Amino acid sequence: MSQKNLLSVLLLLCLVTNCGQKGEEWPKTAASTEPAYGDTLITGSIGDASTLMPPLATDSASGDIIGLVYNGLVKYDKDINLTGDLAESWEVSPDGLQITFHLRKGVRWHDGVEFSAADVLFTYQTMIDPKVPTAYEGDFLLVKNAQVLDKYTFRVTYDKPFAPALSSWGINMLPKHLLEGKDIVHSPLARQPIGTGPYKFKEWKTGEKVVLESNPDYFEGRPYIDRYLYRIIPDTATMFLELKAGTIDEMGLRPLQYLKQTEYPGFAQAFNKFRYPAFAYTYLGYNFLDERFQDKRVRQAISYAIDKKELIDGVLLGLGQIATGPYKPGAWYYNPNVNRYDFNQAKAKELLAQAGWKDSDNDGILDKGGKPFSFTIMTNQGNEERAKTAQIIQQRLSQIGIKVEIRIVEWAAFIKEFIHKKNFEAIILGWTVGHDPDIYDIWHSSKTAPGELNHISYKNAEVDALLDQGRHTFDREARKKAYFRLQEILADEQPYTFLYVPDALPVVSSRFHGIEPAPLGIGYNFIKWYVPKHLQRYAR
Repeated sequence: MSQKNLLSVLLLLCLVTNCGQKGEEWPKTAASTEPAYGDTLITGSIGDASTLMPPLATDSASGDIIGLVYNGLVKYDKDINLTGDLAESWEVSPDGLQITFHLRKGVRWHDGVEFSAADVLFTYQTMIDPKVPTAYEGDFLLVKNAQVLDKYTFRVTYDKPFAPALSSWGINMLPKHLLEGKDIVHSPLARQPIGTGPYKFKEWKTGEKVVLESNPDYFEGRPYIDRYLYRIIPDTATMFLELKAGTIDEMGLRPLQYLKQTEYPGFAQAFNKFRYPAFAYTYLGYNFLDERFQDKRVRQAISYAIDKKELIDGVLLGLGQIATGPYKPGAWYYNPNVNRYDFNQAKAKELLAQAGWKDSDNDGILDKGGKPFSFTIMTNQGNEERAKTAQIIQQRLSQIGIKVEIRIVEWAAFIKEFIHKKNFEAIILGWTVGHDPDIYDIWHSSKTAPGELNHISYKNAEVDALLDQGRHTFDREARKKAYFRLQEILADEQPYTFLYVPDALPVVSSRFHGIEPAPLGIGYNFIKWYVPKHLQRYAR
């Protein structure tokens, strides 16, 4: 699920490699490279948005749209450094407990009303409102005092050090004049958002498309691309056919598509391919409300029974790396010395036997208390890698006496009816992750309510304490120590079987210029992408 805006992004992205052409095939004339306004970018997505109300959105499809419509006070620049967004500057007190934000002047909501510090205060009050079912309130409950100093100055004070304090204000700001006194869960803005961002909402046809139009008054300048069309195409094979036919301009390629099906001159001329380690990892998660998964020996056994290298080679075709925990290798807080659960079926069988699972009737399926060990792995429709991963896991677990069924569900229903309601036995999903090691919202025991991010209902008192320690100190070595120990516990307890960190494989039509790969990826400067006039296809 990946899910989320700046507030929930949790890992560091490494080097970006451009693996395709950069449009050199187009005539090298002034007309071919001169920035111009106009045209439409059509992007393909396997899933529809669930809501366009920022505090309520936990899925990546919603986040993609919200990120173009709204702004936070801060954001990450291309080199993964915090920079101003709606805040043009700020001061942090010497003790780190107080941040004073100086807001940009003249920024307007899409309906023309001026953005001000009152909107920031309202956003904060919304995030801590117990009637608002947001998964992100934790960071804001730590605020001791929030105050408007004047129309363009906002100050926030904390009781104790909070390491992710500044980055947490990347949360999307909400319009007070439209939402004050309203139930945001049922607000029209959940379907027709009004933000301050580079794109304005135009249309949402459920299951079909979301249409955005450029904001001519955007404070960083009018985006060159006039229109952004987000098309929902649940089947990736169909999406790829549409890409090659030219009816969509951008999508994430599957490994086979990237390595084999796009390696011909015509495709290289029409598209640019990119490859870099994703802000994500994929996992097999266990519902701790199911008593079978409450014994860590069972979870460890399943992890030993899964050949992760087989998944990297067979599913990702080598375009990824093994995951050993919730952090990507290479980050300063990544612990390389945890148990890796190398493929070992004998060890898996031994652990299951210790947990009381035996094949008492010689039918090839382990049983306990007269009940066979059989469960269902659920994952979302449209993700070929997750479906293949489930199939390989199904085969491997059958070899140690566990019967697995696979159920693939349409994205929106999967999130709303199964994940949010904890109506599953095991799931294959992924987390979109980012730049600070704070993963409180995913792993803390206080975040297990329906709709929150600890949807497996994992609870561990030492993990809670380490999460608190890690976020309440500015000392990098102290944080590193806490997060190293956290990874040791998760590696031992295996609440997830951490599977792999895939490579991101975006492809974009080569008529789009201005794409500059950087450590943050390729989308950070989207408002600077453009199509030269003679290559434009669509009128606004």
